[in-house]
Amino acid sequence: MPTLEDISQAAAQLAGRIHRTPVVTSSALDALFGGPLTLKAELFQKTGSFKVRGLLHKTLQLTAEERERGVITVSAGNAAGALAWAARNAQVPATVVMATTAVQAKVDAARAYGAHVELVDGDLIAAYESIRDERKLTGVHPFDDLDVITGHGSLGLELLENAPDTRTVLVPVGGGGLISGVALAIKLTDPSIRIVGVEPENADVVSRSLAAGSPQKLPTAKSIADGLAAPVCGTHNFGIIQQYVDEMIRVSEDALLDATRLVMSRTKLALEPAAAAPCAALLEGKLELTGPTATVVSGGNLDVSKLY
Repeated sequence: MPTLEDISQAAAQLAGRIHRTPVVTSSALDALFGGPLTLKAELFQKTGSFKVRGLLHKTLQLTAEERERGVITVSAGNAAGALAWAARNAQVPATVVMATTAVQAKVDAARAYGAHVELVDGDLIAAYESIRDERKLTGVHPFDDLDVITGHGSLGLELLENAPDTRTVLVPVGGGGLISGVALAIKLTDPSIRIVGVEPENADVVSRSLAAGSPQKLPTAKSIADGLAAPVCGTHNFGIIQQYVDEMIRVSEDALLDATRLVMSRTKLALEPAAAAPCAALLEGKLELTGPTATVVSGGNLDVSKLY
């Protein structure tokens, strides 16, 4: 498991290579939700999401032989763009496996960053593993990887520097990569800070995994929050979540859509539905603010047509 020193070293390695994203507040949201809420605007990160933190950190750890072979990942979209960008900057060939139903803007972004995109119907993980092995590429898991988790931890450290009075942190959850890194960084700094994860009811693999006591796989995972529709919970992620995350909450598709519109209207942040998951939990009354609270606005690569 990564240590606080590991995460601090990753943050130092990433400094100057990625953005230090701002925090945003809204008196309208504070009034609506009944307490102070700080939004960590990671949608302004390179490639439009937090993903570049972990995937760039992973790319920087590759051996010369791994770089020579080229990298491959599987993604709903944001990890694809992040690895494509990181690989281009490291002059490493990149392949990404995406669903044929992926948001077109995310497919276009991965290609624009120089990646070869494989569009696949059916089991994405199986396709990823098959292409990786057949072409002898270096696999980069989008969330179940300790180097990726460590890179994401830089966001947690940065958030505490941005908003040092924070007592609760709300994090969108897909396969568990973001919350693993953020929870480690924050809990190892101050164990008294509460970490709450939020995932869609239609893609609740982490909640199901915690209930079962082991990482689970869903037969299907589909949500308007496509960035959270991971069908599996990572093994490394599960162990960290089990130890360091205080609560998991599930939210409806209607709440995700309503929260996206609300945050866009009140803050003018063009966030994607995955990034609105914590506010969806507040809208549904599944969580109450009990002190200074921060939420990670994880990305802004949205398909605008889904908002109408």
